[in-house]
Amino acid sequence: MTNFRIVVGVDGSEGGRRALRWAVHEAAGRGGTVQAVAAWRWDETDDDVIGSAAREVTSAMLDREVGALPTIQREGVAIAREVVEGRPADVLAAAAADADLLVLGSHGTSRLMHTVLGSVSEECIGKANCPVVVVPVGHELPHADLAVPDPAG
Repeated sequence: MTNFRIVVGVDGSEGGRRALRWAVHEAAGRGGTVQAVAAWRWDETDDDVIGSAAREVTSAMLDREVGALPTIQREGVAIAREVVEGRPADVLAAAAADADLLVLGSHGTSRLMHTVLGSVSEECIGKANCPVVVVPVGHELPHADLAVPDPAG
């Protein structure tokens, strides 16, 4: 039996946090794994010092976001972290090429689709080879899911 693999885009925003929580919750329910992916991009690609600093900042952000998950929520869920240079939609679509699910956060509430979903979400929907879940603004997991289980059963 193959392991259900979820790729989630994490960018340090509230939408990214919602997506990460949703992905971990879904993986826990399916006995799956999560690959948290953060993309960084620096237009001055010939400047290795600035590019290296951008990568370090992005990596620290990803560690902080994964580390902020309640222990009980991530218990039993393997969460891999990956920081990749490139356009976020391209990076996420590539990371999810053989995934079972791609999870993203939404941004804004405008009537225009690219503002409702966010331009990265909209692009990923068109590029991904797997189903894409866009976790909406205001979505929160039920509080009971984060409660400490009763050891007495």
